[in-house]
Amino acid sequence: MPLICRAARPMVWISDRSERSLIQTIGRAARHVNGTAILYGDRTTDSMRRAIDETERRRHKQVAYNAARGITPRGVTKRVKDIIEGVYDHEEARSELKAAQARARYDIMVEKELTREVKQLEKSMMEAARNLEFERAAQLRDQLKALKERLFIGLSA
Repeated sequence: MPLICRAARPMVWISDRSERSLIQTIGRAARHVNGTAILYGDRTTDSMRRAIDETERRRHKQVAYNAARGITPRGVTKRVKDIIEGVYDHEEARSELKAAQARARYDIMVEKELTREVKQLEKSMMEAARNLEFERAAQLRDQLKALKERLFIGLSA
């Protein structure tokens, strides 16, 4: 006969496990608003009893804390857009687009134009370093390195 421990989570079925394991599983279930942890066994083991008691003790403590501070528990609601924005970085995407555009621009340049671009990037990099804009100087250095590699590979081919 199953024992139902009013925790939360969409039903977790548990057989005879250690007290610590049960507390962790029930605690995880308690983070879900409408869920239930079901402790399933032929009899109530000591570890089940201690886990249920500990869960009840924690619940009473949380309810008292919430009541004293006027807190009404509610679930977290997030829009799908918010979740996607956590994965998609606009700044990184923008910098990747700029790099791709620069590579495309370099692809259509002839050797003389590439040499001129190398000199311009070196000048810009030195100016950024003089102005203590080290992040910009580092970006220009990386662009310069990639452009020089492209230039020298193109000359040797």
